[in-house]
Amino acid sequence: MMKRIRSSHILAAVICAVVVAWMATGEVIVAGTPSADSLTPNEDGIATTIGEAGPEKPFRVAVETFHATDRRSSLMLRGRTEADATVAVRAETAGLVTARPVQKGAKVAVGDLLCALDRGAREARLAQARAALAQAEFDYSAASHLSERGFTAETRVKALKASLDAAGATVSEAEIELSRTEIKSPIAGTVASPIAEVGDLLSAGATCATVIDADPMLIIGQVSERDVAKLSLGMEASARLVTGETVTGRIRYIAPAADAATRTFRVDIDAPNPDGALRDGVTALAEIPLAPVRGHLVSPAILVLDDQGRVGVRTADRATGKVAFLPVAILGQSENGMWIGGLPDEATLITVGQEYVKAGSVVEIAETEAGK
Repeated sequence: MMKRIRSSHILAAVICAVVVAWMATGEVIVAGTPSADSLTPNEDGIATTIGEAGPEKPFRVAVETFHATDRRSSLMLRGRTEADATVAVRAETAGLVTARPVQKGAKVAVGDLLCALDRGAREARLAQARAALAQAEFDYSAASHLSERGFTAETRVKALKASLDAAGATVSEAEIELSRTEIKSPIAGTVASPIAEVGDLLSAGATCATVIDADPMLIIGQVSERDVAKLSLGMEASARLVTGETVTGRIRYIAPAADAATRTFRVDIDAPNPDGALRDGVTALAEIPLAPVRGHLVSPAILVLDDQGRVGVRTADRATGKVAFLPVAILGQSENGMWIGGLPDEATLITVGQEYVKAGSVVEIAETEAGK
């Protein structure tokens, strides 16, 4: 005889069946409708309703159309002024300074006398060398006439010719040595320290006076390896000196190699200084206008990173709603936003919701006021 099945066992079996069925579906149904938590965008950026039949609903984003403009920028160069040439005019022979016809600050031209040294025995040696030259010329001339008549050997004539050439060389050497007692300026400029005084005993290589050629005046600065490619010879530049002067000039030199310690490149700006108002060694700030570059001014908030770590923006096609990723180059910053390059002249960029979609997904477009 079969045992009678209790009603409590039947109820427990029904409850278990309901729980298993609910866990299998994974849905929570309240009053016959899905909960709000079941609405989520899928991996393509399309918002769908889980468990509900019907068409998928695209994710809604805001877009704005941006137009490229010319971005004008400049490169700031901090440096100092430097005279075009600074020459320490040195003595080529030893001697006592007997005269110094110039003072510090005087303007001199090429060939002006800076220092006169004691001529000493140099004049006597020159006179002696000239006398020896005259005797050598006489001996050679007489031997030549005798050789023509056959009264002297040809070898004697050649020996006297060699003596004549040596005497001439001795005279030239004595003249050069005597000329070295007059120390003259090799360049035009302004006399500056250090400068010798009358009565000083100068040795060979000692400084008689310093001459500075400050026209043009150079503005020397350093640029980083990131910016050196933006510069070229002949580019215009303006500079303000810490002393208050404002000058304009052009780039005349860009170092072909970087400084090993700073990894920067030297740049020389040539600034006219005909009146000598600009001084050597003054701190200066130069501004070099760069060539305009096409770019877009955007908010930094719309920039995103793709899976490869590239910086870019996401665009949306107005007709299809399809999303694309475009990498960009950061050109610089301004008070109104960030300048980026690498986009077409007209670009429709996603400004709200770009973090929740990816390339290839389809979105619903909501225009912003600026994009209408």
